[in-house]
Amino acid sequence: MNLKLGIVGLPNVGKSTLFNALTKSNKAAAENFPFCTIDPNVGIVEVPDKRIDALAEIVSPERVMRSAVEFVDIAGLVEGASQGEGLGNKFLSHIRECDAIAHVCRAFESSDIHHVTGSVDPKRDLEVIMTELILADLESVDRQLEKVVKKARAGDKESILAQGLLERIKAALEDGKLSSTVEYENEEQEEPLMKQFSLLTRKPYMVIANVAEADFATFDTDGFRVKMELDSAIPIVPICAKVESDLSDLEGEDLQMFLEELGATESGLESLIHKAFDLLGLQSYFTAGVQEVRAWTIYQGDTAPRAAAAIHTDFEKGFIKAEVIGYEDYIANGGEKGAKEAGKARQEGKEYLVADGDVIHFKFNN
Repeated sequence: MNLKLGIVGLPNVGKSTLFNALTKSNKAAAENFPFCTIDPNVGIVEVPDKRIDALAEIVSPERVMRSAVEFVDIAGLVEGASQGEGLGNKFLSHIRECDAIAHVCRAFESSDIHHVTGSVDPKRDLEVIMTELILADLESVDRQLEKVVKKARAGDKESILAQGLLERIKAALEDGKLSSTVEYENEEQEEPLMKQFSLLTRKPYMVIANVAEADFATFDTDGFRVKMELDSAIPIVPICAKVESDLSDLEGEDLQMFLEELGATESGLESLIHKAFDLLGLQSYFTAGVQEVRAWTIYQGDTAPRAAAAIHTDFEKGFIKAEVIGYEDYIANGGEKGAKEAGKARQEGKEYLVADGDVIHFKFNN
């Protein structure tokens, strides 16, 4: 499973510069004018995870396979995008394909980089983007209502249910609220319908504060949250494109030394990916053998058979049991052999909820 994160913002807030830094590429044009990105650029980034490095040091495998995040650099939205301004409709369709949205808000001053509105105001920028997403969803809801109303009048039960849900969503959107604020009256019946509606404002999102280098390590996240009037549940990630570009060429001790010089504990990329995992309720488990040490991405709360399906669907269908060693136990005892001798390995069945960091070997019928 690859997480697909759409990077969204107004023109010239630093989306493409950040994309290039995060993906260690020059795929995205980063010129000083609106719409230098038209078609979305896509980059696959390995998830930084010190745990997999520790496992590999013990096992010495032939290869190491990390989890990955797919970043999609989506061209800048402008006011009126929902009505087609600035090629808006095309851009909005790219957002619809992503699992979550990362809103980039410019939080630095620079006379060299023009802001499309003429001034730097991250709260206003986020409100412009959110308004366009709400307007786009309103248009989508109206179209979908037209389709279900006739069937609902004819007595079709699913259409009656869909009409009621769509009408509640429309009322929320017209009130300036996101569709994610609409609560289910019957979750079991309405959740599948909500997924079918494919609404932009239902997607989980985070805010990336694109800050100056001097502010990266000491950024006041709480103060920024208050200024932006953001709920405590919305992740905020401070990132500086120049810092990330410098960090992209460093590894190991050199990377840690650079971060220490900045006064930071982790890079913006690490913080962004960790928060994206939390936002979507994702976690990792590991398989460890001499051929390969690998991280697998699953949902928090997945059972052992569901986790096994991340490797292959046959593993879920023919699941017998899971041989599990907790990450800390695996490291503390020097690997699988030591953990087993210490009594830290256990057999788990179909109801077992996989924990983040578990090292697992699955038994299954072919």
